[in-house]
Amino acid sequence: MTPRTPAVFERLDLLEWKLCHRLASASNTRLLPLATLRLASRLGDWPAWVALILAQPLLDDTLGWQRLVQFSLTAVVALLFYRLVKTRLCRERPSITFACIPCTEPPRDRYSFPSGHTMHAVMFTLLTAASTPWLLVIVAPLAALIAASRVGLGLHYISDVIGGGLIGVMFALASLTLLTPAV
Repeated sequence: MTPRTPAVFERLDLLEWKLCHRLASASNTRLLPLATLRLASRLGDWPAWVALILAQPLLDDTLGWQRLVQFSLTAVVALLFYRLVKTRLCRERPSITFACIPCTEPPRDRYSFPSGHTMHAVMFTLLTAASTPWLLVIVAPLAALIAASRVGLGLHYISDVIGGGLIGVMFALASLTLLTPAV
């Protein structure tokens, strides 16, 4: 038996598909080449965030190891929550529901809500803003590019990215409230 998609997603799909089609179809431009979107998406899989986590002791002699633990715990809890939500809500990816939306990168799974890439990108951007704001010149544009890549590659609806971003905000704020290292 195939899981049933909630009705709210069916309505959102109908509202968003044309814009998602335009964005995915126009993703290979001179301004933003397809290779750039693919690279951003792959960095958002894990390499960028693992590097950021492992760099914490190098970035701060005093609180670096505590931040490494904080960032790691936050990432693991967020990932577990994300997997639970994604496998319960079962929103089909845009290219599955609408064959006209090109998917130019193989998806990891069948479902699209929420965008885990965006969740982690937003979460780590906010954690970076609180711990090493000077690093935002690298992390913030990368996070924005990762979020854009999810729609541009045909892997997510815009609302998947927004949902992932909001979940990322939630986990970052919870982490900063509950786990911030004492000075």
